[in-house]
Amino acid sequence: MTSTTTPPAPANPAATDEMLPSQPIGYWSGAAHEAVIRLIRDAMARIDVTQPQWWSLNRVVGAAGRDGATRAAVVADLASVADGPYEISRALDQLVHRGWLSIDSEERFTVTDSGQAAMGRIRELVHGLRDRVHTGVSDEDYVITLRVLRRMIENVETAYAQQS
Repeated sequence: MTSTTTPPAPANPAATDEMLPSQPIGYWSGAAHEAVIRLIRDAMARIDVTQPQWWSLNRVVGAAGRDGATRAAVVADLASVADGPYEISRALDQLVHRGWLSIDSEERFTVTDSGQAAMGRIRELVHGLRDRVHTGVSDEDYVITLRVLRRMIENVETAYAQQS
């Protein structure tokens, strides 16, 4: 098991590389989350789509081989990323109203032709945003960062389990 002997310090957005080992992960992971989500949601708003609508479209397309997706399945699949219990259900209703999804008599959603066209436009935007966020970050560094974050999540979950 690897651990650190560096004492923690208060969050400092101007921390030098030498100071980074003492910086709090909660601050930095939160700052990264806020910056990325703000960029994505602002860019999507400029093309009149929301991130929950994008997620919902992707889930319905992913279910196309299973004859579409039910509201309950899409809501359950996206519950961990939604901002609230009704956000995904609202997004589905908005997509039906917009004509990007249709719903059949068995309450299954499918993507319409105009929904497919919209997905193509949104996908281009998302790929461009990803490129901007990843500028100057190699795939190797990105993988290392995600591995570190996964490990920290596991550590937190283990700590919670041990408290029970």
